[in-house]
Amino acid sequence: MKITSGSAWQRIQQQGFDILQRGLDRHVRLAVTGLSRSGKTAFITSLVNQLLEGCDNQHLPFFDVVRQDRFLGCRRISQPHPHIPSFRYDQALQALSSQPAQWPEPTRGLSELRLAIRFRPEKGVTSWLTDTATLFLDIVDYPGEWLLDLPMLNQQYLVWSREQLQLLQSEPRASKAASWLQKAQQIKPDDPVNEDLLRDLAEEYTELLHYFRETLGLHLLQPGRFLLPGEMSGAPLLHFFPLPAATQLEDSISPVPGTQLEQLVKRFDAYRDHVVKGFYKEHFAQFDRQIVLADCLQPLNAGPASFRDLKRAIELILESFNYGRSSLLNRLFAPKIDRLLFAATKADHITPEQHSHLVALLGQLVHGAKQHVRFDGIPCDTMALASIRATTAGYCQHQGESIPAIQGNKADTGEAITLFPGEVPNVLPNDEYWQDNHFEFVSFAPQAKQPDQPLAHIRLDQALAFLLGDKLQ
Repeated sequence: MKITSGSAWQRIQQQGFDILQRGLDRHVRLAVTGLSRSGKTAFITSLVNQLLEGCDNQHLPFFDVVRQDRFLGCRRISQPHPHIPSFRYDQALQALSSQPAQWPEPTRGLSELRLAIRFRPEKGVTSWLTDTATLFLDIVDYPGEWLLDLPMLNQQYLVWSREQLQLLQSEPRASKAASWLQKAQQIKPDDPVNEDLLRDLAEEYTELLHYFRETLGLHLLQPGRFLLPGEMSGAPLLHFFPLPAATQLEDSISPVPGTQLEQLVKRFDAYRDHVVKGFYKEHFAQFDRQIVLADCLQPLNAGPASFRDLKRAIELILESFNYGRSSLLNRLFAPKIDRLLFAATKADHITPEQHSHLVALLGQLVHGAKQHVRFDGIPCDTMALASIRATTAGYCQHQGESIPAIQGNKADTGEAITLFPGEVPNVLPNDEYWQDNHFEFVSFAPQAKQPDQPLAHIRLDQALAFLLGDKLQ
């Protein structure tokens, strides 16, 4: 007779519990993603904080379950997957409560957190069976850079190499990449494997990707795990790169065993099949709801190349989503994203009358995806929000006129400033627009959290209403 270990039995119990809650439609797995600096950590911290502390009309006026006085409370409980790092909510809140307040450490890898939300149901079978109900909410945080790898699932190494080389040979990447490309051109496909050379070139390629992101403000960067490797840092699995010689090779070529080309192909295949596909099967394909955060202001500051790169990166990410209505069978055995929200973050970094422009600009960026999603009957929306408010909006006098302005403390120096940061375009900007317009979207420090008060925000209650409102009726 086979004896089931305690940990194995706990996993079986947890799986049974999750299946039961899915069947009762009382379990939601919400994925939060966005590219670097989009504010994922701030969003999750504020969302959790609002549910734990802000359950009144004053702070969440557009969240129906709160407005109708049906919200009974929220509690953090043990997460369902003990092998996944926990989202560091307490550390994030501590940073925001310090003097002066600091932004929490950004996302470095996958993490999760589970909440139990108690409420009084107002309709449906549950309202006939019980006076109270519980929604179990799993919040999964993962870097948007990892999503950029999903298109690699349908690619072979040589095809991927040619795509990346095309990017590297075009500005604004080309000037910085020229030296690395010259070194990589020395790699001959049929030369014997040189592990040290492959490692050195892979590390230099990784440095290039970091430069493109940090200095040039670019977003379309593959492989995503090179930027945020997590536990794989330094692993040979990450020692590959686009091969310049790929432009002269046929896709059907069979690499000679023991050669540089064979090693690069093997590492690319291993990365694609184990890292990218593993993430898709274990996590991405299991999400019920998705919010995609986008910082549209930093690319406007950085210029047209950065903005175009953001547009293409978002398009690649959206091509990979698995949409579809969640029937009972789908919820039990093949969950699919059945509600999608696009959110332009840092709305507090612009004046209030510019918020509608920010929403319109984001709508233009995700237009194709929204059309596809809505055709399938899946609720999809766009909004502008500030997860944690960092500024105060008002008016100031300039040359005898009253103009809208925002006031806050600069993130780098702490200096208090008042400014009008510029107008946000409500359509995708063309070349002429970039010549005639200049932006000054400053990075602000967060306002200090007040004791026993939820974090100040803009429209986080509306985001909660869209993402969870139908489950709390």
